[in-house]
Amino acid sequence: MKYETIKTTMLTILVLLSVFLTWNLWTYQPKYATMEKNNVVADTMSEKQEIKKIVRPDMVLYHKQGQYYGTTRTDELDKLIKELGHWSFTDVKIYADKPENLNELTHGNGKVEIVFPAEVPIELYQNVLKFTDKKIPSFNFDRIIINAEGLDKGNGIVYFVSTVNQVVYSSHISASFLNDFKRGFYKGAGRYPSYMSYNVNEKRTIFLPENPVEMMVYKYLPVTLNSEKFKDALFNDPNFVQKSIVTKGEEYTNGSSKMNINYDKNMLLYVNPTAKGYYLEDSKGLMKRSIDFVNGHGGWTDPYRYVERDDNNHQVTFRLYSEEGYPVFNEDGLSEISETFGKNEINKYIRPNISMELPIKTEMQKITSPSGHTVLQFIQSQKNFKPELLQNIVLGYEMGRDSKESKLIILKPVWFYQYDNKWKQISMMELGGMNNGLE
Repeated sequence: MKYETIKTTMLTILVLLSVFLTWNLWTYQPKYATMEKNNVVADTMSEKQEIKKIVRPDMVLYHKQGQYYGTTRTDELDKLIKELGHWSFTDVKIYADKPENLNELTHGNGKVEIVFPAEVPIELYQNVLKFTDKKIPSFNFDRIIINAEGLDKGNGIVYFVSTVNQVVYSSHISASFLNDFKRGFYKGAGRYPSYMSYNVNEKRTIFLPENPVEMMVYKYLPVTLNSEKFKDALFNDPNFVQKSIVTKGEEYTNGSSKMNINYDKNMLLYVNPTAKGYYLEDSKGLMKRSIDFVNGHGGWTDPYRYVERDDNNHQVTFRLYSEEGYPVFNEDGLSEISETFGKNEINKYIRPNISMELPIKTEMQKITSPSGHTVLQFIQSQKNFKPELLQNIVLGYEMGRDSKESKLIILKPVWFYQYDNKWKQISMMELGGMNNGLE
C-alpha cells in the first residue's frame, strides 16, 4: 500500500508540473515589443550643468608666423577656458566702436582667437571669467582675442569682440598670466591642424581645415525619455493634466497648455499660450532663464551647447555636439532644444524626447572628410552664388535614422554652410565621396 501510495503521489506531482510548464509555455510572451517601439525608457533625466558647460566656444585659432593652426576638440577647448578662468581681467572698457580694421585686430599675427557660435552677454560669462573691476560695461561678444605677442604698459591685452555689431572691448591681464599662456598653449600651436582662410569681405573671414579630416561615423540605440517627468516639470499642477493617445503619439493638456510627444519624429512640443506678453529681461536675463529652465528638470540629456539667441522673439537655441566637438544637425530639429519665453514663464519648448546614451561601438567606423579647399570650391561653384551672403562653413554631423535598422540613430560627417541666414548641407557624394566608400 505504501508503495502504491508513493507512486500515485509522484504521478500526481508530475502531471501537475507538466500542466504548469505547458501553461507557462502557452502564455509566455518574449519582451520584444519594447525594442520594436524603440522604448528604452530613461526614468531619470540628467544632472544640472554649469554655464561654462553650456556656453562654450566652437574653435580656437592660433595666428602664428603667417600660419593658422586650430582645433575644435572639446577637451582642448576645455583646457583653454580653464586657463582663462584663472586670470584676473582688469580695466574693461570700449576699445573701438566700428573699428577700422577688425580683421587685423582679430586675425593678425600673434593673435589667439577663441570663437563662439553666437553672441554671449559679458554679464553671463562673469560666472566663467574673473573680473576685478567693481563694475564692467554691458556688452555682447562672440570672440575672445588674446594678443600673445604684445604688451600694453607691461600688461597682456585681451579683446572681447562682437563681429555682429563690429564693436570691441579691451581688458588687461598680468604679464605673468600671458607668459604662462604662451608657454602652455601658444608656443605649441603647431601641434594643431593647419587652417586656411577665406576672406568673404573686409568684415568677415572664414577659417577651414586645410587638409582632409578624419572623423567617426556613430550609431546609437536612443533612449526614450520619460514623458511623465516632462509633464511634472512643464505643467504648474500635473494633477489636473489629462493624457490622451493620439495619432503617432501622446497629448497632455490642462485646458490651456499642451504637450505633444511625436513617436515618429521623437520630438516634444510644449506650448503655453497664456505666457505670451511683453518680455522685460535683457540678453543676460534671457540666457540665464533659458539655462535655468532646462536645469530645473534635468533636461541636458546630451552634450548640448548654446548656439543662437533672438532677443526680439525671446528665443534661445541649444544644439547637440559630438564627443569631439562637432555640431550635429537634423532637418526636423532632433538635435536642438529651442525655448521661447513670455512675460513670466515659458511660452514654447521644443526638443527631442530621446537621448544618445547607448552607443553601438561595434558599428563605429572611421572616414576621411574632404578638405576646406574642396568644400569652398563647391560652394563657390553654385549657381547665383553671392559671397556677401555666405556667413559660415562648418564640418559637423547629420543626424538621421539608419537606413538598414530604423531603430538606430546614425551620425554621419557632413559639411554645412550658412547662407542668407539658412543652414544648408553638402553631401559627401557631391564633394567626391569619402575614402572608405561610405555614402
